[in-house]
Amino acid sequence: MSEFKLRKTLIFIEDIHHENGPTPAQPRQRVAIIALVRNPFAGTYAEDLQSAMDDLKPLGLMMTDRLIEALGGLAGIDGYGKAAVAGEAGELEHTALWHVPGGYAMRQRLGEAKAIVPSAMKVGGAGCRIDVPLGHINAAYVRSHFDAMEVGVPDGPRANEILFALAMSKGPRINSRMGGLTTEDIMGKDGLR
Repeated sequence: MSEFKLRKTLIFIEDIHHENGPTPAQPRQRVAIIALVRNPFAGTYAEDLQSAMDDLKPLGLMMTDRLIEALGGLAGIDGYGKAAVAGEAGELEHTALWHVPGGYAMRQRLGEAKAIVPSAMKVGGAGCRIDVPLGHINAAYVRSHFDAMEVGVPDGPRANEILFALAMSKGPRINSRMGGLTTEDIMGKDGLR
């Protein structure tokens, strides 16, 4: 069992009221949460990393629950994504520890989410920022939901930490008009269309 000691969490809430053009009937909401945790693999090489994903599942569920709470409940949540940044003593493969705990936590809590959870990963120093990609929860080809939410924190990730991020959204981009599959036409069979 690996120890991913939690140092702190931060939540970012955006209510987007207007872009150019018509004002929407209700604001678009995007919410992200980040957690800074100790990286037990920092500065070393470990052949087996996969087993450590189980240790992060409670963190993924806690972060997902906080996002849902910040968005006022499950109703209307139709976008999600995840990201991770390994501190300088870590490696890119350490960020991949987040794929199962972060992605499956959101899919579990959202119920019938079928689309792959978009992700971004990198190595960076304290204060670096990352764009958490967003996509529709049931159909990856819904262009109106392609988006990203930038997150970061001035004092992390420290060299021996990993920053884990999750994000969710309600609604398409304001005044989206790039065509493609619409939410009304989602078939929900394979996570693509």
